[in-house]
Parts: sequence; structure tokens; C-alpha cells
Amino acid sequence: MLGKIEHLGIAVKDLDKANETYTKLLGRKPYKQEEVASEHVMTSFFMSGENKIELLAATHEDSAISKYIAKRGEGIHHVAFAVENIYEELERLKKEGFTILNAEPKKGADNKLIAFVHPKDSNGVLVELCQEITE
Repeated sequence: MLGKIEHLGIAVKDLDKANETYTKLLGRKPYKQEEVASEHVMTSFFMSGENKIELLAATHEDSAISKYIAKRGEGIHHVAFAVENIYEELERLKKEGFTILNAEPKKGADNKLIAFVHPKDSNGVLVELCQEITE
């Protein structure tokens, strides 16, 4: 399973489809779905370790999320997740149907092995997997 992340908000067009995608990606279902009527959004929350991801979908065409998606499209640049075993996690994600951008993990910054999941499979968000190099 994916590990610790910072709290991130991700704009999505279709919350149901996004929930399916993130359920597969994270290996768990959202723990809460809530409408924020004053902001014209429906939210869905996922936990990853002690951190959370908030998916936001517009409930009205004049909402801030609707305008954001119209201007920039879905998502943010990327989300980095800590993993204990990058090779096992890449295999799990491949089995779930995600496209992996790296044939093999590579050395990244801060003494990490890294690999990426293509943003087309996760609502426009580039996902980075990071494993601490201990050898």
C-alpha cells in the first residue's frame, strides 16, 4: 500500500469515477464523502497513513472547482507517496491496470528510489512512488 503524503486537494470532473480510480490506486475506499453546499462541491476523503487526499467535484457550473477544471484541467502536478517496497507496489499497481512510466525504479533526490504512474490513469495527477535507499 502507498504510505505517507501531505494533504492534497485534487479537482476531478466525475467524483464516482475518481473514487474508483483512487480506490484502486490506494488499495482502500474513501472514508468520507461530504457536500459543501456553500462552495458548490462534493468531496471525498481518502486516508494514506496519517495523511489524507481530498477529491473535489463541482456540483454547480459556477463553482471554483468547475472554473479551475475548465481553465487547467483536472488534478495537480504530482503527489509523492512513501512506499516500503517499490518493486512490490509497482507490481500491485500494474495488476490494477495503472500504466507505469518507468520500466525500473531509478535513483531520485534525497536518497530515494522513485517511479511514476502515468497521470492518465489517476485523473490527471502524476503519482510518484518513493522508497528510502537503505543499502
